[in-house]
Amino acid sequence: MKRFYNAVFIVFILLALMFSVQQGMFEHLTDSNWVAHFIAEQGSFALLVLLAVGALFTAAGGPRQVIAFVFGFALGGIYGGLFSTLAALVGCVLAFYVARLTIRSSLQRRFGLRLQKFEALISDKTWLKVLMIRLLPVGSNLLTNLFAGATHVPARGFMLGSVLGYLPQMLIFSFAGAGIGLSDHHQLGISIGLFILSSVIGAYLYRSSLRKQVDELETEA
Repeated sequence: MKRFYNAVFIVFILLALMFSVQQGMFEHLTDSNWVAHFIAEQGSFALLVLLAVGALFTAAGGPRQVIAFVFGFALGGIYGGLFSTLAALVGCVLAFYVARLTIRSSLQRRFGLRLQKFEALISDKTWLKVLMIRLLPVGSNLLTNLFAGATHVPARGFMLGSVLGYLPQMLIFSFAGAGIGLSDHHQLGISIGLFILSSVIGAYLYRSSLRKQVDELETEA
C-alpha cells in the first residue's frame, strides 16, 4: 500500500509539471505584469494557482529569487515575500519527499560517500546547519533538497532551517520587486537594508565555529 501511495504521489507531481510546462505557466510566473494582472482578475483562485506553480518551479530547480521579485511586484514587499517563501518551502518539501520516497536508493548508489558525509555534517543541529546553507547561500538549492531527502536527516529540522534561511532573501527580492512596481524608493531602501542585514548575519555564521563544517557542506552539496 505504501508503494502505491508513493507511486500516486510521483505521478501527480509529474502530471502537474507536464501541465505547467504545456500551459506555459513557468514562463508566465516570471512575468511580473502577467502575474499582477492574473491576481487582479482571478483573486484567491489566482493565488492558489500561483502557489502551486511557484512550488513546482522551485522544486524543479527554478530560482526562488525570481518568484520573490515577481510576487513582490504583484503583492507588495511583505505579502510578496511571505507568499514566495511559502511557495519555496512547498517546493522544498516536494523535492525532499520525491527523493526520500522514490529515488533515494538511486541517489545513494550514485553519491554514496558524499551522501554519508552530508548526512554526518547536518544530522546534528540540523536546522542551524541548513539555515547557514540557505543564508550564505552555498551549493544548489535543488541538490541540497534531494541530498537531504536521500538521507535520514529529520524532515522537521530541515524544513525549519530552510524556511528561516529562505525568508530574508525572499524579502529582499520581494521589496525590490515592490519598489520597482510601485516606483517606491522606500521599498527599494528596505530591500537594500535587508540585504545588508542578511549579509552581516551570514558573515557572522560563516566565521563561527561551524565554518569548517559549512565549507565541507559546500563541497558535498
